Amino acid sequence: MSNSHYYEQAYAEAYTRTYVPFDPHTAETIGYGEPYADPYRPSYESPRAYDHHEAHDDYAASSEDLAPHAHEAPTPADATLPRQGWDPGGATDVPVPAVRAGTGRRAARRRRARPPERADGSVRRLLPQALVVAFLAGGTTAFVAKDKAIELSVDGGRPRTLHTFADDVTDLLAEEGVHVGAHDVVAPGPDEELASGDEVVVRYGRPVRLTIDGQRREVWTTAHTVEGALRQLGVRAEGAYLSASRSLRIGREGLALDVRTERTVTVMADGRARTIRTNAATVREAVEEAGVTLRGQDTTSVAPGSFPREGQTVTVLRISASKETREEVIPFEVRRTEDPTLFKGTEVIEQAGRPGLRRVTYALRTVNGVRQKPRRTGGEVVRAPRTQVVKVGTKPLPAASGGADDLNWQGLAACESGGRPNAVDPSGTYGGLYQFDTRTWHSLGGSGRPQDAPAAEQTYRAKKLYMRRGATPWPHCGARLHG
Repeated sequence: MSNSHYYEQAYAEAYTRTYVPFDPHTAETIGYGEPYADPYRPSYESPRAYDHHEAHDDYAASSEDLAPHAHEAPTPADATLPRQGWDPGGATDVPVPAVRAGTGRRAARRRRARPPERADGSVRRLLPQALVVAFLAGGTTAFVAKDKAIELSVDGGRPRTLHTFADDVTDLLAEEGVHVGAHDVVAPGPDEELASGDEVVVRYGRPVRLTIDGQRREVWTTAHTVEGALRQLGVRAEGAYLSASRSLRIGREGLALDVRTERTVTVMADGRARTIRTNAATVREAVEEAGVTLRGQDTTSVAPGSFPREGQTVTVLRISASKETREEVIPFEVRRTEDPTLFKGTEVIEQAGRPGLRRVTYALRTVNGVRQKPRRTGGEVVRAPRTQVVKVGTKPLPAASGGADDLNWQGLAACESGGRPNAVDPSGTYGGLYQFDTRTWHSLGGSGRPQDAPAAEQTYRAKKLYMRRGATPWPHCGARLHG
């Protein structure tokens, strides 16, 4: 029997069953088979209002009737009355208690005392009862129709069967206090309507800080284990290195997971190629897995700490280093000053310059047997250079000496010095175009050394000497002046 049918029958029986009161003085039923009129119930449920005077009279009459008939024999115990009302056992006769004589007159008098009931009184009594029954039956049916049996499973926990009046999934989760976020999964969707027998599954999202072959990113998963997360994220982890066990459970706070897949890397070292399959996190680790040891300053063609890529070729660089110290010359500076006592074109070295000396340290590097360009690492000055000071004449040249201009001075210079103004004889005594000694040069007005003076000044001084002494200062080459 459904809940609605049960409630309808219960309320119908409560409001329609007949009462058969029992009189303890007479052991007789009062109005058997008729609705019992309770004097304390409202008048709309009773056929007449309760009158206490009439009740008193009835009690007095019953007392009078008891005395004259006390000697009458009692009715046999097995006396029966005709069947009335509903008999669930199907019996044709219903046993009733025995009654004493005289009770028939009291019942007749009581019935005569009551006013006749109108036909519509029964309808008035039954109408409110029928309305109440109809209202309760309809409400019970709506109540049962709204109730739904839903199976709820939250984040892999044990499923629970709930009875709810929620219209959709969102209302159900709100009733159960289940809060879902942007990364959580609800099936069916939050706006889906619910029907009895539906199953609602909630799975919470978990953050995973995932690093795959050096590439970092943050993802979300509803899986409870590392293996489930890899499968859900579509990560192929066959033969890969995992920083956590596949069976490790992922809490709501998430975890950090490093995945390194197998890659093919070729290592070139010492004239030999080695190809390996590796899960190494750095190039250095891959080189070591290939059986190559890096010593001293040895390095690789790519950064040793970088991540090795699929199909990458790494060359090992064997490096040897040393130091070398060299001494280098520091050139001196030349400072020129004007001297008005010297003819124009004449330069005289007042202070000879001297180069300095510097000691420099270089780092030498050899890569795979090939020497690289030295790299300067430091230096110190051993001796500072000395500046050379030169005087430059600014005095105008004198006019040419008469009688000597037409001589072959070029021929004389070619014979004496080969035509070189700075020529010096092997003894160092004579110098210049015309091989003056220093004393003679000074006597002619020259300064410094003759070989340091300009060619024009040397020719001028030679003409003056010719005017004084003729060609005698040049005993071997003087004849060239007239040739």
